[in-house]
Amino acid sequence: MRKGINPQKRDYKVEMRSNHRIVMVIFIPEFTGYYASMFDVVKLSIDSLIKTIPETSKITLVDNGSCKEVQEYLVNLLKSESIDSLQLLTQNIGKIDALIGAARASREPIITLTDCDILFKPNWVFETIKTFNAFKNVASVSPIPSRGSFNYFTYSTKEAILRKKINLNFEPIKENFEEYNLFLKSINWDIEIEENLPWPVVQENSIKAIVGSDHQVLTVRRDVLFNNSPKEPSFIKVGSESEQNYIDFAIDSSGGLRLSTYNFYALHIGNILEEWMLEKSTSFLDKPKNTPKLQLVPKLNYMAKNNLGYKIKKKLIKYIFKLRKPSNY
Repeated sequence: MRKGINPQKRDYKVEMRSNHRIVMVIFIPEFTGYYASMFDVVKLSIDSLIKTIPETSKITLVDNGSCKEVQEYLVNLLKSESIDSLQLLTQNIGKIDALIGAARASREPIITLTDCDILFKPNWVFETIKTFNAFKNVASVSPIPSRGSFNYFTYSTKEAILRKKINLNFEPIKENFEEYNLFLKSINWDIEIEENLPWPVVQENSIKAIVGSDHQVLTVRRDVLFNNSPKEPSFIKVGSESEQNYIDFAIDSSGGLRLSTYNFYALHIGNILEEWMLEKSTSFLDKPKNTPKLQLVPKLNYMAKNNLGYKIKKKLIKYIFKLRKPSNY
């Protein structure tokens, strides 16, 4: 039996108040071994995220089967309205399935897919949207630039360079030297000694960006995840090229640009807290700038998924840019 009329039918339209969604997946099954310090890392990461986003950005946290203490902490974040959305899973369904599932459930036009060990700096959202607005045909933007990601799923970006849709220059960026070495150490790579090594830089008017990115944290157009990511679940807990298949290849095969902000607006932590991380986090007190209106121009022209054609193009473009790169790159 139904009595009366549902009042929602009189006011049936939903107002969209955000243009950006951040999705983070957390999995801490215990506080020993690899996960001994992970809860402190996650709390620092989430705290920096909450402090550095504007009102037009919203947060979805996905707990992927963590222990009771972690779930209680996340539930309290939702109760205090520090986050906008929380998904609780009783068992680990795999990082990429949890991440893509939550992202596809989001309505915002751009979605940040992030690991739970990222230290977000003030105005990272402002700089991300500024990069989307400055360049045409952008598919993704990361707040962590990497000199070593120039060849990592950037073949559509390089094709745009060859077609002279954007201009590429190699130039040193001294202000990135210290934080890039922090990033390299966080993933157990050798640090760089020379601060004048070149970075692959593109520029539109006065806005500069870096070609390429890793995938610890990046903001991607929502439609990329619907049009180019596999439709079936991955059934992979973590790794095994799941992120490459569902995120990196999706970005590259969309025909859009894969870029990073010119400077560092986020830092990778890892699973161990260090003193410098705590020191930097205490400086994140500035209120984030109001972000400009998001302009995604034009719509991406999605390419047919021709793996053979993609592989041939990839090898050809890689060879061309091998000849064009500076000798000290």
